[in-house]
Amino acid sequence: MVLAEGAMEIRILHRQGLSVRAISRRTGHARNTVERHLRCEGVPAYGVRPGVPSKLDAYKGFVVERVTAAQPQRLPGTVLLGELRSRGYTGGITILREHLATLRPAVAAEPIVRFETKPGRQMQVDWAVIRRGADSLSVFVAVLGHSRMAYAQFATDERLETLMSCHEAAFAFFGGTPLEVLYDNMRTVVIGRDAYGPGQHRLQPGFRDFAHHHGFIPRLCRPYRAQTKGKVERFIHYLRHSFWVPLDSRLRPLGLQVDVATANVEVRKWLRDTANTRLHGTTERVPAELLVEDQRGFLPLAGIWQGEVQRVASGVNTLKPHPAVPTIQHPLSVYESLLVPQAVQ
Repeated sequence: MVLAEGAMEIRILHRQGLSVRAISRRTGHARNTVERHLRCEGVPAYGVRPGVPSKLDAYKGFVVERVTAAQPQRLPGTVLLGELRSRGYTGGITILREHLATLRPAVAAEPIVRFETKPGRQMQVDWAVIRRGADSLSVFVAVLGHSRMAYAQFATDERLETLMSCHEAAFAFFGGTPLEVLYDNMRTVVIGRDAYGPGQHRLQPGFRDFAHHHGFIPRLCRPYRAQTKGKVERFIHYLRHSFWVPLDSRLRPLGLQVDVATANVEVRKWLRDTANTRLHGTTERVPAELLVEDQRGFLPLAGIWQGEVQRVASGVNTLKPHPAVPTIQHPLSVYESLLVPQAVQ
């Protein structure tokens, strides 16, 4: 095939007085090719076929509807593929992604710094705000550094008691306690960074006792570098776009708002059936299968912490005891019993 530059060269050589035979020798193109380009002004079209119906055509309206309902968030192609499959779509994900690219601009992902840890050594923890306002909603996320096994729990606040309760639920979910847990500058964990020297932080008194009870060491990531705990940051992005946005965008058009109870039932099903049973892109292993290696390095479960939450008043070193009231202390089997398969519509 002759490109635009080649066609231009043929016409220029012809204007310079060269014959078709001479142009053919000079450019290496066949004489009939040279003649064809001299007969037309532009580049001849090769093998232009009429449009072929796509397997996605019948579902493009649904795709637009789902993408619009999720805005300003983005629905991943894998999520839409699952929804389309339940509606009879038999095509692949490539054509779906190509169509999605026409509906939304591509956004370059921010680089995330990763580091590997030995089995059982580290768990990364963070909160993500899902909804602000009077009916606020946050999600506690914990990811094991080795296996990438993840736990998520929705809550209506990020108080110290809630944080502790979520930790204990995560330990029970994973089947043991990791040797250390990595945080950013969470106010319920640290009240004085480098208070006793570089890397020697002052922890919230109640949380310090809580960590001592369970036997793990709290670690802080570098300031302004939350991505040093990139495993949990990446999972939060995955949870938000592959779980929350699909769930919220299905209910919001119906005038329904996801409450904390519904979110927790649904996220446990998603963790069990999708997040922890997928082939992880970095480890190329299934987190639920790799969990066994983490469990060999865990500390045994220590039971529920029965201490008091001690709060430090602003600017005063007076400690005020408050009984710790766990927000959720039901075994996970209670939630599993609520997870019934959803009917395909």
